[in-house]
Amino acid sequence: MEGIKVMRIKRRANLARPSVRSREAGMTLIETSLALFVLMTASAGLMGLAAMAVITTENQGHLAARTTEYAQDKMEQLISLRYGNNTTDTADADCITFGDCPNTDPDVNPTGLAEGGAIDFAAPVDYYVDYLDVNGNPLGGGTAPPANWYYMRVWEVVDAPGGVTNLKQVTVACRTRFIVGAVNEGRIPETVISTYKTWPF
Repeated sequence: MEGIKVMRIKRRANLARPSVRSREAGMTLIETSLALFVLMTASAGLMGLAAMAVITTENQGHLAARTTEYAQDKMEQLISLRYGNNTTDTADADCITFGDCPNTDPDVNPTGLAEGGAIDFAAPVDYYVDYLDVNGNPLGGGTAPPANWYYMRVWEVVDAPGGVTNLKQVTVACRTRFIVGAVNEGRIPETVISTYKTWPF
């Protein structure tokens, strides 16, 4: 019996004693600093990948989509002309509506859908080239680009291959002036589209 009493007294004494916290409970400032250093080192390794993702998204996502949109706009403008139209100045900045935009300037040689032009950004053919600003507003045409151009469109009208009569092939190309990111890294976004125009439409 005395052994049981002693045991009970010891147990009660242990319960009454306040618990002492271990010295390893919680985090110290040094441990937090080391954890942040490891996290920053890992993040720095991923920053190059993040920058590359942003550049690729801007060039191939945004700018390439814009070149497609603006090439399509020019194509729609050209296709809206009558088949035999050779009098519309399609490079004029004021001629952005659909249909015929008759030329009133005697010094301008309008082309409409006359055969000519080239898909060559380095050597554009006059009256088969126009320029847009960064927001897509037309700036007019000419072989000498305006200072604030951002998009360049060139087009070509040829008789359809194979000797088919009353059929023209219209090709439009659009590109940007710059790419986002380092110079000469990557290809400048450009789009080339082509369609046919037939008589009597």
